[in-house]
Amino acid sequence: MSDYDFDLFVIGAGSGGVRAGRLAAQLGKKVGVAEESLPGGTCVVRGCVPKKYLVYGADFGGAIKDAQKYGWNVGDVSFDWPTLRDSIQKEVSRLSGIYSTLLEKNGAEVFRERAEFVDEHTIKLVKSGKTKTAKTILIATGGRPWAPEIPGIEHAIVSDDAFTLDELPERVLIIGGGYIACEFAGIYSGLGCKTTQVYRGGRLLRGFDPEIRDEVGIAQENNGITTKFNASPTGIKKTGGGFIVTFDDGSKIGTDLVFMATGRKPNTNGLGLENAGVEVAENGAVKVDKYSKTSKANIYAVGDVTDRVNLTPVAIREGMAFIDTVFNKNKTAYDHTNVPSAVFTRPPIGVVGLTEPEAREKHGDDVTIYSCHFRTMKNVLAEKPQRVFMKLITTGEKETVVGIHILGDDSPEIIQALGICVKGGLTKEHFDKTCAVHPTTAEEIVTMKPREPNKNTLVS
Repeated sequence: MSDYDFDLFVIGAGSGGVRAGRLAAQLGKKVGVAEESLPGGTCVVRGCVPKKYLVYGADFGGAIKDAQKYGWNVGDVSFDWPTLRDSIQKEVSRLSGIYSTLLEKNGAEVFRERAEFVDEHTIKLVKSGKTKTAKTILIATGGRPWAPEIPGIEHAIVSDDAFTLDELPERVLIIGGGYIACEFAGIYSGLGCKTTQVYRGGRLLRGFDPEIRDEVGIAQENNGITTKFNASPTGIKKTGGGFIVTFDDGSKIGTDLVFMATGRKPNTNGLGLENAGVEVAENGAVKVDKYSKTSKANIYAVGDVTDRVNLTPVAIREGMAFIDTVFNKNKTAYDHTNVPSAVFTRPPIGVVGLTEPEAREKHGDDVTIYSCHFRTMKNVLAEKPQRVFMKLITTGEKETVVGIHILGDDSPEIIQALGICVKGGLTKEHFDKTCAVHPTTAEEIVTMKPREPNKNTLVS
């Protein structure tokens, strides 16, 4: 008989926690999982999945307009926010139920309440007051939205709140320049809201390739989004007709909804990590080694709570590597390099590998850039200005492809396949020898020419 109630206890039933819990249960381990919200975590409940549905909803509005250029007699159309909102929440509930069922069918015990550490082997279930012990504990509590503490901040919403609004506002003010801010600006604009995006920096999407940052700025403007740079909010005041937001440059903006998309932090507040002796970084992230082990030998952490690569598929892979390491006795460290990812702006972005500044820092002058900029056939007939941008970064005599960056329709789908190429260390020659599929957007990736010389794109 074990000295503990569980072989594994997982705190958090997001994608990484559920995958780890399910796999451990399939191995015959006694598994407990605690989740204070709905199973499925941020991605399923208040992130990737409902957000992608909102993007689809926003895209349909533009598609209806474009259809007229293709000969369709559209007639009068209107948008009903409650229909989209409620349809999404119905699907979220369905998916969350699947996550819970996956755990329970495989023999894991699910606790629908918050769990906190008592010590390195003991968990307290807050609602019931019960305590459970476990030989191994996995922290998979994800991240949470962060907003600055300014006067009137209680009047603002964060991304968690955006999916269940009672009504769609006429005017939306989004504070932030990261991927969440840019995505929701595109969503609200596409749904017919007068949208303004304000960012404290001079370029959207900090950390992305400079040319992609420039292109997404143009795309936001093409979508009718008003962008304001180099300004930070200092206060929010409620008025009879909405809200007035003041900024540190002295400007003021009136709006019906203030959306703070100013970042996310690891969700470790009040978790009791100090009781277990688990070390955290300054921003609250759980410190782990390459095997996801914390400062305590029996406690591990995966996903956004570790603030490594904050993507759902990465959390799943980390959870799988954890199972191999701890229960299959096969020490496995997930490789966080060359992870493809997407930003669902309108149009979306797909990236994998190094940005140009990163490539030049790592490889010096031994870098060659290929790029192209064009309007797709679909947009030509629809008389839309939006263009596709593609960039391929190579290094060395063999011109190994170390980075690919795309903004344009279907780029998330395209980058999934191209991620295999970068991960596999393919060269520009491999791309050149591959026949194009015509007529497609993706064919341009195998026909690109070197970028025009002396073009400076490295200004941050």
